[in-house]
Amino acid sequence: MEDTVLVVNCGSSSLKLALFDGAYQKLASALAERLNQNDAFARIDGIQETLPLNPAASHHEALETLIRAFRDHKLLTSLPAAIGHRVVHGGETFREAVLIDNGVISAIEDCAGLAPLHNPVNLSGIRATLALFPEVPQTAVFDTAFHQTLPKRAFLYALPDAWYRDWGVRRYGFHGTSHGFMAIEAARLLGKTPATTSIISAHLGNGCSITAIRDGISMDTSMGLTPLEGLVMGTRSGDVDPGLVDFLASKGIAAREVHRVLNQESGLLGLSGQTNDMRSLCELADHGHEPSQTAIEVFCFRLARYIGAMMASLRDLDALVFTGGIGENSARVRRDTLDHLRLMGFELSEDLNRHHGEISDGRIESAGSRFPVLVIPTNEELVIAREASRLAGETGQD
Repeated sequence: MEDTVLVVNCGSSSLKLALFDGAYQKLASALAERLNQNDAFARIDGIQETLPLNPAASHHEALETLIRAFRDHKLLTSLPAAIGHRVVHGGETFREAVLIDNGVISAIEDCAGLAPLHNPVNLSGIRATLALFPEVPQTAVFDTAFHQTLPKRAFLYALPDAWYRDWGVRRYGFHGTSHGFMAIEAARLLGKTPATTSIISAHLGNGCSITAIRDGISMDTSMGLTPLEGLVMGTRSGDVDPGLVDFLASKGIAAREVHRVLNQESGLLGLSGQTNDMRSLCELADHGHEPSQTAIEVFCFRLARYIGAMMASLRDLDALVFTGGIGENSARVRRDTLDHLRLMGFELSEDLNRHHGEISDGRIESAGSRFPVLVIPTNEELVIAREASRLAGETGQD
């Protein structure tokens, strides 16, 4: 257990932990939800018990409870060798993972204005873990870092330049850990190196984004200043006309309420009026629920449009890659999306699409497809664990 790595992922009301051994095999994972609410709870995967949490438990309390449970169940018998934290927004400050010190904490705080729902809770997890393990090297891995290679033509908005210079208003992109992992895994499956591989990576879950990766480098991506821009998502609208804010203001709806609805009550949930879960939507659509069918159609068409748009940043395309909960599990979404892209030469094999991973190594295109199409499970926790271990090792060599 001496080489274990702990991965910490704090959400606004949740805390996820994963424990890896020195060979990066996952030993355990745990989850606390509804934090800062009266019905907060925690559990360790594979252990049939709910861990008691105080009402309105904080991230710090939840972390202490889960670490204690790891120790009680002999999952963590010594100090971890390294700890890695997911941090949503690194602005233009962070282009890669970094060891955490007071300066890094201060810089993450400075980026909080760009991610007010995320960076403060990420910091709460960092502070809690530093208090529990002050002697263990800890690393911050940023969702935005992979996209710091975007050229200006891709990251600048057509807005007054002072807004970018003074306030940092630009496209930052998110899900970078997942998209970076796709660049490496796709290259491996294609028998190439990441530096010679160009893909379009579609990360589809409750949050969705798509990235054009040329020779292993992010060149364009759909999420922007915040994770709200781009594709239709579970509860987020994705792209809308900015004039919508003024229009709704004329109806008496304040900007704060518009922001809440666009983030929490839109997307698949808003269109269907029922759910943000793609599996449930497909079941409802199969039983004749028209709004659910419409939600699926809008989701797939908008995704297809973005796939086409990402072509502009590539010189060639080695593969289109689907990942994330929807991307990995919904054969219907993959099929319906690529039906819109026949003009570009995409063709799926019905059998491979339905049974990927069973009868192929993730490839689902037909023999006549112009481009390979891959389904690759994402593993952001593994990326964070590797980065934390690497930087801790470099520290040990100093």
